[in-house]
Amino acid sequence: MTLNKAGEATPKEQKKVGAATAAKLQELSFVRMIPNLATVAALCTGLSSIRFAMLGRFEWAVVAILIAAFLDGIDGRIARLLKATSDFGAELDSLSDFICFGVGPAVVIYMLTLKDLNGFGWGVSLFYSVCMGLRLARFNAMTIQQQREKVAEDETLKQSPIITAGKNKFFVGTPAPAAAFIALFPLMIHLAFDIDWILNPIVYAFFMILSASLMVSRIPTYSFKSLKIPRSWVLPSLVIAALFMAMIISAPWLLACAVVTAYLITIPFSIRDFRKLKALETAAHT
Repeated sequence: MTLNKAGEATPKEQKKVGAATAAKLQELSFVRMIPNLATVAALCTGLSSIRFAMLGRFEWAVVAILIAAFLDGIDGRIARLLKATSDFGAELDSLSDFICFGVGPAVVIYMLTLKDLNGFGWGVSLFYSVCMGLRLARFNAMTIQQQREKVAEDETLKQSPIITAGKNKFFVGTPAPAAAFIALFPLMIHLAFDIDWILNPIVYAFFMILSASLMVSRIPTYSFKSLKIPRSWVLPSLVIAALFMAMIISAPWLLACAVVTAYLITIPFSIRDFRKLKALETAAHT
């Protein structure tokens, strides 16, 4: 910093300091903190599912995880909308996902039914949580790798736009919220239809292992983040949204079961579409 004879900063330097201070204040504005606040809210809600399980209120434990999934789904979109994306927010979101969808469901389900299997039941819960951690670590590593290769990748995408469509359309394995919903599926069925045998610890252990295996698998699953609604479908989509809200109010657990079932049904179709896309991509490069 340049000083005048009196030992004070020159007007030019004071202006620079003022501009830097204003920039820092802008970065810390409340609006730019909204995405991180949503992530923290998701973290608190997901962690509260464990408290509800301790109180024996498993229905509310599932509700807490569902709310955490909703908040997790909107925090990234809010960040992009407000142009407030940051490395800090991305890391916070990943840690929140592990707590909400890796630890929360594992503890809730163990306290609900897997505890009857003693050490094996706890092992299944640990297996699920570890697979969630591995899935999130792989996702973060792939994201960093894609950022490092962005310049070279842009040149490739100019030649083959099929690659862009493939990367935006598919996840590798099931994402964290979807895996949590699959793990909680038997409990949702019980809440919707009052079926007790579905909570048998052996049956539930199968669902937990299935969910964990899908997370760390290389199976391509649809990514609905880039889903675009055609103009002709705007009005029907609003009608469907109204029906969706009516179901949330009147039959929430039936709706939850229907959504998880529909997602599981889409997995074979996502595998088929991914193979077709890879075939087109291979043909474009030959």
